Order: sequence, then structure tokens, then C-alpha cells
Amino acid sequence: MTAAIAALMFAGVVCYAVLGGADFGAGLWDLTAGGAARGRAARHLIDISVGPVWEANHTWLIYCLVFLWSGFPTAFAAITTTLYFPLGLAVFGIVVRGSGFAFRKASLRTPEQRLYGVAFATSSVLTPYCFGAVAGGIASGRVPTGGNGNAVSSWNNPTSVLGGILAVVVCAYLAAVYLTAAAGADAAMRHYYRRRALVAAAVTGLVTLAGVFVLHSDAHRLFHQLSHRGLPALIVAGLCGLAGVALLLTDTVRGLRATAAAAVAAVVVGWGVAQYPYLLGTHLRLSEAVAPRPTLWVLVGVACAAAVLIVPSLVTLFRIFDRGGPEPEPGGH
Repeated sequence: MTAAIAALMFAGVVCYAVLGGADFGAGLWDLTAGGAARGRAARHLIDISVGPVWEANHTWLIYCLVFLWSGFPTAFAAITTTLYFPLGLAVFGIVVRGSGFAFRKASLRTPEQRLYGVAFATSSVLTPYCFGAVAGGIASGRVPTGGNGNAVSSWNNPTSVLGGILAVVVCAYLAAVYLTAAAGADAAMRHYYRRRALVAAAVTGLVTLAGVFVLHSDAHRLFHQLSHRGLPALIVAGLCGLAGVALLLTDTVRGLRATAAAAVAAVVVGWGVAQYPYLLGTHLRLSEAVAPRPTLWVLVGVACAAAVLIVPSLVTLFRIFDRGGPEPEPGGH
């Protein structure tokens, strides 16, 4: 039962990484799109692609928090009393990001649009970095079982920095791939984001390579488990990543989003497999942190409800807003 609850919780982590990650990555490309005139087309595609789904994707974050809080309360208390600073920054970033995105669309003057656009874009980088740093602090064993760990070194350490940077570049890769596919018949925008997806893929590969040395020196157990138990998942991630690059190089949209999502999902799964059976570093096992069995059965019911209600709703939402390619720009031809 404990392993099943952990797997259900981790399924939410994978969904949030694959779906929410693309939304965050779009903010980075918004930030680097250039001035108002130069970046208008690129930002328009971001607006029409992210606008309908960015709030819906946060459903998975709520799902994960509910499972962690209810299913593993000891770990939840330890994480929130140690990593409260990056978690607070992540929440702040989510709020500012949503506000900036909404107010930019409602603003009529260029200076206001720039201000809200910067708020949307910078918080889209800050939030995934903080989530990655939190994951690094947990995986490297810097969150004590009793909580109230070091509020600075718990998320400012080599593994956390690696996790934060990797989260940002992976989100950028996902977003560029999704936007390449979303461009549809707009060849200019398709090639614009295709180039950025290739750059993001190369940077992700370099960061991953550097991460091998970081984990070997700073989180040896995690490195060992990733190179043994988690190796099959990492191999799948690598193969999907190479397949995605091949599709980008040949300007093939079919299957592009699926390969990118599979690559990221495999990386996250590899981390989870390597971490098992510990929830915090190497000192708190899942079996030691789990809630009483009646609570676990309630969570099973929550997962079933999510499968019946949330998943079909999200699939329908994505299908509705993925038809027909991008809309023309306001005032465009």
C-alpha cells in the first residue's frame, strides 16, 4: 500500500513536470523574445498556447501537495520547515507569473505590457529553479527527519543548484518543442522555436553531463542508484531525447511533443526509482513516514477521482485548443 501511494503521488509529479514545465519554459522564451515589435509574433504564439491551459496544469501541483501532506505528513512537515524559503519563492513566483500573464493581456499601453511581461517571464524562470532546488535538497539528504534544517544550505548546495538549473533548461526545451508543434502552418514561427528547441536540447545535455560529476561528489548514493537501478529510465530518456533532436533537425512535427514529454518523464521517473525506498535522502523511508491505512484508502479514492474527472477534462481541454493552428495576431494579416 505504501509503495502504491508513493507511486500515485509521483505520477502527479511527472504530470506537473511534463505539463506545467512547458508553461514555465514559455516564460523564458517570452523573456528573450526581444522588443515589443521584434517579439510580437513569438509572444502571441505563447499567449494563445499557454493561455487556455496554464491554470489547469497547476491541478497536478495541488494533487501532489495533498498526497504529500495527507499520505506522508512527517516528510511534509520536515520539508516545509526546512525548505520554506525556496517553497515560498516558488509560490510567490506562481502568483506573480499568473498576475503578469493576465494583466499583460488586458493592458493597452506598451509600457504596462512590458512591465507585466517581465513579471510573467522572470517568475517563470524563478519558480522552476526553486522547485528543482527543493528536489535537490531532498534527494541529497539535507532535510532532517525532524525538520527545521538549515534554511540556507538545504537549498544552496551543488545538488540543489544542479536541480534548479536542470529544471529551467528542461522547461525551456519542453516549451520550445511544444511551441514548435503549436506553430502549425506558420513556417516562420515553427523554425523560430525549432532553433530554440535545438539550443535548449544541447544545453540540457551539457548540464546533464556536468551533473554526473556533481552528483558523484555531492550525493553519492543518488549517483550510485541512478547509475544502477535508475539506469534503464535514463537510457529511455536519452533515446527519446535523441529522437526528439532528430525530429527537430528534419522539421518533423508528428510525434515531436510525445518524444519530448517521454524524455522528461523518464528523467523524473529515474530520480524516483533511485530515491526509493527513501523519501528524504537516506534517513527517512517511505514506510516510516506514511500515514495510517484509513488515510491511504482515502487517497486511493482521490487518485481514482482524479483519473475519472481530471484526466479526461484536461485531455478535452488540450484537444479543443490544439485545433487549427495559431490564431492570427490582432491587427495582423
